[in-house]
Amino acid sequence: MTDLDSLKYTAEHEWVSLDGDVATVGITDFAADKLGDVVFVELPAAGSSVTANAVVGEIESTKSVGELYAPLTGEVVEINDAVVDDPSLVNSDAFGAGWLVKLRVEAGDVDGLLDRAAYVALTEGA
Repeated sequence: MTDLDSLKYTAEHEWVSLDGDVATVGITDFAADKLGDVVFVELPAAGSSVTANAVVGEIESTKSVGELYAPLTGEVVEINDAVVDDPSLVNSDAFGAGWLVKLRVEAGDVDGLLDRAAYVALTEGA
């Protein structure tokens, strides 16, 4: 189980785990629950550059279509092919096997992201 307190979060319901200059990104269990059963995931290509807060992909569920935003500026170094092949991983293991992309970023960029307490406070009224 991932230590949820060690992650950073966005207001768009994404989580970020930083390991050196590589950030692993996924959507939170809160977002996965709100989406319902995820049936399709479109991710940016490895090697592509992404800009913080820009739309970089799409997540479709039985209920709706959601946009995936880049939480940080950087280069996509890896995408989770397992999620593309089996989108239900986002629902079953949002903080583990359901990760979406890995970005090479500037480490200081995470300073603008939310900590766990701020993210919980954001979602409590939703």
